[in-house]
Amino acid sequence: MDGRIGVWHPVLGRGAAEASRRAAAEIERLGYGTVWVNEGPGSREPLTAAAILLAATRRIGVGVGIASIWSRDATATAAAQAALGEAFPGRFILGLGVSHQVLVDARGHDYGRPLSAMRAYLEAMDQVKTDVPEPAYPAPRLLAALRPKMLELARDRADGAFPYFVPPEHTSSARQVLGGEKLLVVEQAVVVERDPDRARRVAREHTSRYLTLPNYLNNLRALGFGDADFAGGGSDRLVDAIVAWGEEETIAKRVRAHLDAGADHVAVQPLASAHEEVLGQVRALAGPLLSS
Repeated sequence: MDGRIGVWHPVLGRGAAEASRRAAAEIERLGYGTVWVNEGPGSREPLTAAAILLAATRRIGVGVGIASIWSRDATATAAAQAALGEAFPGRFILGLGVSHQVLVDARGHDYGRPLSAMRAYLEAMDQVKTDVPEPAYPAPRLLAALRPKMLELARDRADGAFPYFVPPEHTSSARQVLGGEKLLVVEQAVVVERDPDRARRVAREHTSRYLTLPNYLNNLRALGFGDADFAGGGSDRLVDAIVAWGEEETIAKRVRAHLDAGADHVAVQPLASAHEEVLGQVRALAGPLLSS
């Protein structure tokens, strides 16, 4: 994985493929280290989306953050990891997660015991043999991990962790669990907007979607937030902890706080809905983020 700063955004895995290719190429030209595609309702299949962006760029890393283990079996995932790792040496990163019960139930699966499901999935991946040549730099495997037990599994059975929707305080505790040798990638939502009311309105639209999901709520409770913080899309305290907003240097300070807390890489998520809006914020942030 190249560079300490990347760009994560759902728009990279949605809409016209040519627009996503152009966006990834510009992010590469700006000097960012990695672009990240997700898996969510309505998105492209994320491993395919990653292949599209890898083929459209030359240097930049392309990561999947995060592919659900319920969407494809371990054999298919291991084969894709091997194929992309060999075809694009040192550039592909595989992120895996257990998703959320409401989404898993809708697919007809039994969410049951997600930690056990992830452990079994990783064990099955490790048993897969392919005829793909062994890459010089095998693609790293990261786990979407928030709470200590999943972080421990990321430490013991993967190359690291990729927490999402977390403040720097979580990054510090995650690093303590992972130890010093494992990769720690964190996502940071941002809004380049100086006006507090406008910035928090955009930020709250983002946080409100995630405050319905128990995985995130349980993690936030462990960080000291409570029911009052979850009401109305999120208190100012919570919104400001999750979303970095303000002028470019203010946002850069939040990103540096994650790096200082132990992150190896921060995936910045501009809160915008179209390619050009995303790229506008990515351009504005390139100087302060990439010069630090």
